[in-house]
Amino acid sequence: MTTSSDAPELLRVQDLTVVFQRGHGRLKAVAGVSLDLAHGETLGLVGESGCGKTTTGRAILRLLPKETIATSGRIEFDGQDITNLSSGGMRQVRRKMQMIFQDPLSSFNPRRLVTDIVGEGLVIQGLPRKQIAERVDVALTDVGMSREMVQGRRPHQFSGGQCQRLAIARALALEPELIVCDEPVASLDVSVQAQVINLLQDVRAARNLSLIFISHDLAVVRNVSDRVAVMYMGRIVETGPVAPVYATPAHPYTRLLLDAVPIPDPDIRIEVGEALQPEVSSALTLSQGCPFRPRCDRASDQCATVDPVLAPATTGQQVACHHPLQP
Repeated sequence: MTTSSDAPELLRVQDLTVVFQRGHGRLKAVAGVSLDLAHGETLGLVGESGCGKTTTGRAILRLLPKETIATSGRIEFDGQDITNLSSGGMRQVRRKMQMIFQDPLSSFNPRRLVTDIVGEGLVIQGLPRKQIAERVDVALTDVGMSREMVQGRRPHQFSGGQCQRLAIARALALEPELIVCDEPVASLDVSVQAQVINLLQDVRAARNLSLIFISHDLAVVRNVSDRVAVMYMGRIVETGPVAPVYATPAHPYTRLLLDAVPIPDPDIRIEVGEALQPEVSSALTLSQGCPFRPRCDRASDQCATVDPVLAPATTGQQVACHHPLQP
């Protein structure tokens, strides 16, 4: 389980499992994920596309798609068990839990005015019109915009970076305690990425927000996160403070991800081992053992039959591996 000992917990997820129907088979998109998040903390959730990052984020906010056929586990937010809350109960909780989607433009109604989009959640919560206008103005100011800049305009009249700022403003308008950021800069130019990341960090500090930052970009996650959790095929395989995970990865998959990060000068690259096998397993076919074993140069018979669980590594993080890397 990912943990933080310095601040009280805002979020606790225990053994979260999500199953989808895929043709004639069942896909366990999230397989027993457990994590904690403290007030004011940022947890980076990283892994390849399809590893279950977004599904985990949506499951925490109870926003799973219709093809979900089974879920289990427990989700506690601010001391309250929200795992099986009714839609009415979740409406009260969701003002404290918001999500920023990867493609903000597709999450906006193109026919609506931007001011209405930013204040949409406040309308759903039933706030008075005057209070809605005040909250929208504050949220726009926090993201470097203003009512004058957006008045009478629709989403297609803004750039990608501006739309992402508006998406952040929509989330901030409800004054949440937790924001799940799903690849918030993946579709933006590098210069715009830096602006949005700086904005998120500034807003987080000003409002004492907790963030779950979902990304496949390890460099971005390293800059914005206090802790990081590495996912593979629906499982967290390594987690801990950013520094030890990046400096001395204990799981072979984490090493594979870090080796894939482009480095400006190849001559200074640190060799940490032989290349791993490229074959990717299917979550529809592997029923037991370590899901990473077909790609791992350290796999043994034990890896094929026994599921590894998170356990402390010698370098301070937790790793789910029978044969963890040594520093």
